[in-house]
Amino acid sequence: MNTGSPAEAARSARAEQRRHQLLTAAARLMERDGFHGVSMQALAEEASVSVGLIYRYFGGKDEVLLAVIWRVLDAFASQVPEAIDKAGADPVERTAAAFAAYCTIIDEHRHAAVLTYRESRTLSAEGRARIKSAEVETGRPLRACLREAIDEGLFRDVDVELCSYDLLLLAHGWALKYWYFEHSHDLEDYVRTQTALMFGGLLRPEHRSAYPHLLAG
Repeated sequence: MNTGSPAEAARSARAEQRRHQLLTAAARLMERDGFHGVSMQALAEEASVSVGLIYRYFGGKDEVLLAVIWRVLDAFASQVPEAIDKAGADPVERTAAAFAAYCTIIDEHRHAAVLTYRESRTLSAEGRARIKSAEVETGRPLRACLREAIDEGLFRDVDVELCSYDLLLLAHGWALKYWYFEHSHDLEDYVRTQTALMFGGLLRPEHRSAYPHLLAG
């Protein structure tokens, strides 16, 4: 019997919790004060930890920023395909599920999403290249759903790259304009309305009656 396993699991869980705590605080603080306006001491105070503890996980502020952005992309990579699979075999439903998943993840990481737009230029060239590559990869499941819906004659023959980009921008728009939308929409309203707008243009007329729940914005 490996008596060290429970202890190792507990240490791993604590480390993950600390990392989550640090990245959440960093996203919130850097969005508010800007990357260059945040010191490691300020981050430590925001996260209620010591500066020394931060350096146990990250080599510096640049690594913190990259990790904040990467956490959103990692959530895309794991949660979007899962949502698509749960939606079943219909490519229209799968596309809708993918868009809803992107929006939900953005909502959970609003500060980090805004920070990505504001501060990604601060990253090293290597860091920016990694982010760009990951962004392309995390959009692959959505593009696959769109192509399948087009191939089955359910969606109009649109430019898949542009359409997927539009949907992703709408998802990010929830974070970028949250200060405005929060007064008139909750996340569910936003997803439902944007889905109706996009799918109203995507669905071929002869198939619209099959998806009233996606067109009722």
